[in-house]
Amino acid sequence: MESRNNTNVPDFILMGLTESGEIQWVLFTLFLLIYVITMLGNAGMILIIHLDLQLHTPMYFFLSQLSFLDLCYSTVIAPKTLENLTSNKYISFVGCLTQMSFFFFLAATEFFLLSSMAYDRYVAICNPLNYPVVMSMRLCCALITGSYLIGFTESLVNLIYMNSLHFCKSNVIYHFFCDVIPMLVLSCTDTHDSEIMLFIVASLNVLLSLFIISISYGSILSTILKINSTSGKCKAFSTCASHFLGVTIYYSTTIFIYLKPKKSYSLGKDLVASVFYTIVTPMLNPLIYSLRNKEVKNALIRFMQKRDGTRQFK
Repeated sequence: MESRNNTNVPDFILMGLTESGEIQWVLFTLFLLIYVITMLGNAGMILIIHLDLQLHTPMYFFLSQLSFLDLCYSTVIAPKTLENLTSNKYISFVGCLTQMSFFFFLAATEFFLLSSMAYDRYVAICNPLNYPVVMSMRLCCALITGSYLIGFTESLVNLIYMNSLHFCKSNVIYHFFCDVIPMLVLSCTDTHDSEIMLFIVASLNVLLSLFIISISYGSILSTILKINSTSGKCKAFSTCASHFLGVTIYYSTTIFIYLKPKKSYSLGKDLVASVFYTIVTPMLNPLIYSLRNKEVKNALIRFMQKRDGTRQFK
């Protein structure tokens, strides 16, 4: 293939997860089911939080934003993956960069949203008397806005560097979506500077947000250990257990894939990890935050009772 400018690159071919027709249909059915559950779970979480006045608190404000991000996050990846498993494996150069940009925007935003949620739990447990004053709606909106701005900045930097590359080796991407590492492999220009810059930006975002979470949970743990009653400790642990589990799942898979040299890229292992954090994790979040949360379950019960009562009145 001749060397050509990146604006003239033909459609890329996403090889997906497997070339076996039978396995593709199994994966299509599984991923479609996961996508439907993801849409229903996250949309349901947003609806319940919006309708139930008892959930109009900073904690659930952040949780509704997380559900919104997961809705968008899954929609950026899952539909094209499902299409790839049935027939069309092609994606245009512009479409590929667009998918990648939205992916990085949403992923980076979620990092700092999770750190904002950790700070919220820190204030609730370590400074409960001043919680309503500290976690004002103004501060919550500022934290959300800051998270989106940081996500946009990382996405823009990634887009600028990826758009400067030239692709002439091949148009075959050995992945199920347009991710940065498989695309760097296809570049016929020197990607050393791009790799360093992208690694620095990704590291700053991941490590900075993880630092905020670590400091918050370190203070939370210190406070909980000072509580004398066992019931008090259990109650304090329960308020942040769901968030801690969500953070562990999200960060572990992300760090495994992106915070390592390109030479360490392993197609098989990284594909499995990518499926987990792009398709499975957005489905798990509403389950994690609802099944372990009495307030959400009680809100759901109240919603169902109210709906049944409305039906009986009619």
